Amino acid sequence: MKKEDTLRKCIVSGRILEKKDLLRFTLSPELEVIPDFKKKLPGKGLYVTNSMSILKKAIDGNVFAKVLKRKAKVDPGLAEIAEQILRKRALDAVSLARKAGCLVTGMEKVAETLKKDKVAFLLEAVDAGKDGRQKVARMAGDLEVFKLFEAEELDKALNKTNTVHAAFLKGSMAEMVREEFNRLSDFLNS
Repeated sequence: MKKEDTLRKCIVSGRILEKKDLLRFTLSPELEVIPDFKKKLPGKGLYVTNSMSILKKAIDGNVFAKVLKRKAKVDPGLAEIAEQILRKRALDAVSLARKAGCLVTGMEKVAETLKKDKVAFLLEAVDAGKDGRQKVARMAGDLEVFKLFEAEELDKALNKTNTVHAAFLKGSMAEMVREEFNRLSDFLNS
């Protein structure tokens, strides 16, 4: 695959970026702009930088219709829909890691796994208690700690209760999960 095949232009900023750093949208037969983050739907791809603020500029400025040079219906909540899709993808990755045996949950198990140097990165519920956050921060050292979900969201994804701390074991599964986490984090924070 040529380098050009992986590059696309953001319809808002005009920047040329890797496809992985962009969100793809397409036009449905009903002329509605719809997310196509798996890049599987037919039709012309409309790429927007993976950023909630930039996506909101596209929505508010009617950029999709301008680029298409035709009428295009855009749900005013498209940014929130995009966030929900990215959240679901990240939580599905967490669930998949658990099923693959690449995830350890619970403060004590996370601590044990950290001591054995088997952890790629950590996940901590945003509503974790202050004392638990401090303890994990001390144990984690330089390891990346993602804070993207509330404990209730993690409980649902893992079919557990009171999931506050999780460690992802080193390996390809952890890298796939990290990619989904970074995608969601970039969307929310840029």
